[in-house]
Amino acid sequence: MNTSNLGIALIKEFESFSPKPYLCPAGKLTIGYGHLIKAGETFTTLTEEEALFLLKKDVEIAENAVKTIAGCSFNQYMFDALVSFCFNLGGGALEQSTLLSYLKIGRLKDAAKEFEKWNKAGGQVLQGLVIRRKTEKILFEAGRLEAKNGNGKPYPLKNNRSKAKFGAKRR
Repeated sequence: MNTSNLGIALIKEFESFSPKPYLCPAGKLTIGYGHLIKAGETFTTLTEEEALFLLKKDVEIAENAVKTIAGCSFNQYMFDALVSFCFNLGGGALEQSTLLSYLKIGRLKDAAKEFEKWNKAGGQVLQGLVIRRKTEKILFEAGRLEAKNGNGKPYPLKNNRSKAKFGAKRR
């Protein structure tokens, strides 16, 4: 699975484009659409085309983190929300999170609530992160509800008690 256009748009919206290096709220040198400048990389300016190339590579890293760390399948909405989360915070944050613990045991409603706890940078609550996490939570919830109602691809998670509800017709 790859990040959808909606997922890419979400990341672009929250990262914004900067043609010149800047310090992000966490104090890391960044350029383009949230690309963390690594040792050995030297950027003075970027075109939007160059930034989109870096974004694509950075999204692939976040996608691989979600696939590797979570170890379970998701529908598109859930995957996009988790990729945005990992793009912003890194795979290590997901790996150490209660969000992941809830995912692995199928407590998706509880997992969704965990997004909003990740709203700080440099020890400070940032309004931009509050909004981003709320948006990721809404996207994740849309995927959870879609799968629960049988309208989307069910996700094979351990101990998923709602599995019997897939495909059930309402009267």
